[in-house]
Amino acid sequence: MSDKPPRDPRGGASKHGGAWWREDEKPPRFPLPPALKKLVEPKPKKAPKPKKPKPAKEAKLPSPPRPPKPRWQSGRRLIVTADDFGASVAVNEAVERAHREGILTAASLMVAGEAAADAVARAKVMPGLGVGLHIVLVEGRPVLPPDLIPDLVDADGHFRTDMAWLGTEIFFRPLVRAQLYDEIEAQFERFAATGLALDHVNAHKHFHLHPTIAGLILEIGAHFGLNAARAPIEPLAVLNAVEPTKASSVGRLSAYYARSVAERFRDSWVLVPDQVFGIAWSGALTRYRLAGLIGNLPEGLSEIYVHPATGDYPGSAPGYLYADELAALTDPAIGTEIAARGITLGTFADFARKETA
Repeated sequence: MSDKPPRDPRGGASKHGGAWWREDEKPPRFPLPPALKKLVEPKPKKAPKPKKPKPAKEAKLPSPPRPPKPRWQSGRRLIVTADDFGASVAVNEAVERAHREGILTAASLMVAGEAAADAVARAKVMPGLGVGLHIVLVEGRPVLPPDLIPDLVDADGHFRTDMAWLGTEIFFRPLVRAQLYDEIEAQFERFAATGLALDHVNAHKHFHLHPTIAGLILEIGAHFGLNAARAPIEPLAVLNAVEPTKASSVGRLSAYYARSVAERFRDSWVLVPDQVFGIAWSGALTRYRLAGLIGNLPEGLSEIYVHPATGDYPGSAPGYLYADELAALTDPAIGTEIAARGITLGTFADFARKETA
């Protein structure tokens, strides 16, 4: 038997061995159902759409260079600041005397103080005095009505005195933060209404070391010309060169936050002194101590802050040597020593202009 498949009578191979048509014929074409035809037959290619020419990109102008970060150059520069300006006429009189007759170059204004209007009137006839905003959020009167900031005030409408607990509530209660924002903004607005140029900003009891308060001061102050602030970093070595001084636990804790605030302010292009004196000897910066600081003043920009007054006044701090600090500021020997050592006195704005010129 042959191994070849049987042939179809028409000349093709059998269904078991190959095609049913002859080799010289084309295979038959069977019509496909329309649904299957769509799947099998290739779709006709569409002509490619002409590409639209892309519009030429506009050349971007280079961004203006940012000013250098405010850091003080070599040499000794000094700002002498009086806090609590506007708290009392006794304070205002001392500020005027210390500026006209002594070495005082700046003052921090309590815009809601009992004698704030008197302080503003005096400042306007002392153009060389740099006046800044002394933000008060504890132990004082608010600018806003107490019913608008109920969580910041006591039953008498004055600011609370429990700084630690208030600081905790500021962290964890959005409602308290909202009231805080409104009060800080109101104090900036009250200062702007005086027409005085804003020389600097700090806070009563250094409450601006609280990270939330520092952030609000930066945010709000940016709309009011904030360009300088205090971060109370006090070198203990300088104090010990004058007289033995121990660092308290509160001082060590505040120094940590002060360094953090200083860095944060500088990163926001706000000028901050390299060191600040007046913390350990607050209310007791006598002639001897002031002369010692002048004699041991470090390089860079320093701020010495004081609390002069002609005497005690309602709301004054017990034990503060107000009159002694005024006497130290107006002592001619102190001014002579500053000049002999080549120390440059000025306001925050004076040094800010020199650094950004």
